[in-house]
Amino acid sequence: MRAMVLDSPGSPLRPADLPAPAPGPGQALVRVRACGVCRTDLHVVDGELPEPKLPLVPGHQIAGTVEASGPGVETLAPGVRVGIPWLGWTCGECRYCREGRENLCDRARFTGYHLDGGFAELAVADARFCFPLPEGYPDLQAAPLLCAGLIGYRSLTLAGDAERLGLYGFGAAAHIVAQVARWQGRRVFAFTRAGDEQARALARELGAEWAGDALGAPPEELDAAIVFAPAGELVPAALGAVGKGGVVVCAGIHMSDIPSFPYELLWGERVLRSVANLTRADGQEFLALAPRVPVRVEVEPYPLERANEALDRLRAGRVRGAAVLVP
Repeated sequence: MRAMVLDSPGSPLRPADLPAPAPGPGQALVRVRACGVCRTDLHVVDGELPEPKLPLVPGHQIAGTVEASGPGVETLAPGVRVGIPWLGWTCGECRYCREGRENLCDRARFTGYHLDGGFAELAVADARFCFPLPEGYPDLQAAPLLCAGLIGYRSLTLAGDAERLGLYGFGAAAHIVAQVARWQGRRVFAFTRAGDEQARALARELGAEWAGDALGAPPEELDAAIVFAPAGELVPAALGAVGKGGVVVCAGIHMSDIPSFPYELLWGERVLRSVANLTRADGQEFLALAPRVPVRVEVEPYPLERANEALDRLRAGRVRGAAVLVP
């Protein structure tokens, strides 16, 4: 199979011809039809997440069809469309798994990080962590739902019932979350890099009533904010934008250091929290919700061999919506 491979963090991906994988017990072999390019892929490729499997096939927003199943898999017949997310395996035994918090599993394994992912023509995944894809979403539009959508949805849930919601960084996740938030009756305020008129225009198209500078002040006090951009300096800015009792959710798996800030910004029972990974329940809930909104997914498609170009454009903040690789 054709694949894009990471040999060492900090180096470009290289195109390779690899042996086709075979599904083991409890696994499914999936023909990759599309794979989203996520900022987490950047963190892995750039060496900001420690100890990836090497060599590695990145990619964890996989939309495809089942080719074959290993022993013990009875639910995934050949031809079934499935999505493979970031969370690739959990132990089911630690206290987090027993408490329904498998996203915090002590031994969790992640697709495109510990396990080979979807920057390839084929991928093998634990059948328990393969989600049926909703009808009405072609593979190209379905792929970003598997992380941008799922992590965004979990972040929105942890933001509580905020009416006035700020979204810091208007990329793949925010452009999906904004639509869900508007459908829920919330008011959306988008914060972008200075001068990023493309992102601000997209935010307004998708229902944001205001779009402005990420380090500036919104036109009115917010009830909650979600920080998608991996920039620690946005955390004090978001805390300053929410009112008393407000919630700031840090949605990324990696972020630059948060600078010191006066206690006054946190005082008033403001809450600062992070989101870690996702659960299968998140996947089931969001993939059932997306067609009801319905979520519109803006994508920039790239052939598999242009994965490095897609990563470069994402790194530079030049992707409108989500970048997706098509083998």
